[in-house]
Amino acid sequence: MSDTVEGRWSEIFGPRYLAATLILCLGVSLFAFNAFLAATALPSAVTELDGVEVISWATTLYLVFAIMGGSAAAMLKQRLGSRWALLISAGFFLAGTLLAAHGTAMNEVLVGRSVQGLGEGVVAALCFALIPELFPNRLVPKVFGMQAVVWAAAAFGGPALAGALTEFVSWRAAFLINVPLVIVFCIMVAIVVPQRREGGAASFPGIRLVAIGGGILLVALAAITSPLEAVLLLAGAVVLLVGAVLLDRRSAAPLLPDGAFWPGSAFGGGFWMVLLMPIGGATTAVYLVLLLQEMWGFGATLASAAGALMAVAWSLSAVLVANVKRRATRKILIQSGPALQAAGLLGVLAALYWTQPVLLVVAQLTIGSGFGISNGYLNLTLLESADAENRNRTATLLPTTQSAGNAVGAALAGLAANAAGLASASTPGDLRNAIVPLFVMGIGAALLALVAAQRMLAQVPDTAPEANFATE
Repeated sequence: MSDTVEGRWSEIFGPRYLAATLILCLGVSLFAFNAFLAATALPSAVTELDGVEVISWATTLYLVFAIMGGSAAAMLKQRLGSRWALLISAGFFLAGTLLAAHGTAMNEVLVGRSVQGLGEGVVAALCFALIPELFPNRLVPKVFGMQAVVWAAAAFGGPALAGALTEFVSWRAAFLINVPLVIVFCIMVAIVVPQRREGGAASFPGIRLVAIGGGILLVALAAITSPLEAVLLLAGAVVLLVGAVLLDRRSAAPLLPDGAFWPGSAFGGGFWMVLLMPIGGATTAVYLVLLLQEMWGFGATLASAAGALMAVAWSLSAVLVANVKRRATRKILIQSGPALQAAGLLGVLAALYWTQPVLLVVAQLTIGSGFGISNGYLNLTLLESADAENRNRTATLLPTTQSAGNAVGAALAGLAANAAGLASASTPGDLRNAIVPLFVMGIGAALLALVAAQRMLAQVPDTAPEANFATE
């Protein structure tokens, strides 16, 4: 299809695509709202269940199992078909939700969060895989823009809803709000999603999944150990993750699309960019609210609102650029994303260092805009670069790689902050000095993402024909 054909916002909400749009928005909302709901409810949970020391593991285990589930999503889609794979994984998410909400000890909550993550990892990956199946490529930027709107709504509505439920009912009610969302999602999947099995009897990739999950877990452990132990754990993580990629390249039923994370192809640089931008974004995602409270004396509500500015800018910018048709312009937007992220992170550091609230707002909006203008077209470019054999694996790997970037970024941010003495800083001067290595890590990841973007786009001609994903 030509670059001159323009998709309209009204189409994705029209009778032909409305059900598909709602399914994808519900799938994203399960992940987005659950992340913010859990973050708000968990402090009350660990207080009641006497498990403050393991609060971080409720998020770490969720992400690790989500990454493992997302890595196996293409294989499940091949074996079960999209409909049953979504229904079964949503069932896992529901079971994990009920277990966590009714847990009488923190170990039960942790098991529930792990099961939640496993199910949601598959759901998120398969919702990405459904985009090229259910929508023509001219509407794909609109779909990604709508997903950004869902994330922005979750960034504001999630903490507010979870806070109200936790304060006036209980933290268990904040978890249980997922139940009606899952039920509606399953009903719509059963009605709308086609049941097509792709054939084949791929073996279960157990060793590769364990290596991927184990590597991410070692990175998370590195953030809470001594510097020497952290180095050893990071080395072990590299061995496991590189080993998983090498094993996958030799497998008859690979989890990764051909060329992913490998030099010499669009997939090589593209997936590195997908991984590196969330790593850079973790700097502010993990620490900004805390730093505003510690350094500027902000209350929790005001600090959270400042943190949520990034999500709002992401959503608005994604919607604003969703009508770009020229491939050359899309390439400029993709490269501008990590550049804006690096500039925004530098701006946040300067704002915190010299107490400049206006600069902080501008910098947060810059970071969000970097994600918003680049993310949709980065995903679209990778999907268009994939042949039919690799398209499912490409689509399912995109949200999984982003989750891996969030997990690795949070761990590396914790490692940088702890090494710089942020936890023990007691004076404003100590705090200012301690945040510098933290932001250097984030800016470095953003600049590496810029290099990866340039390497990817060098493999993508400006005039290449677009892939026609769905039947018009």
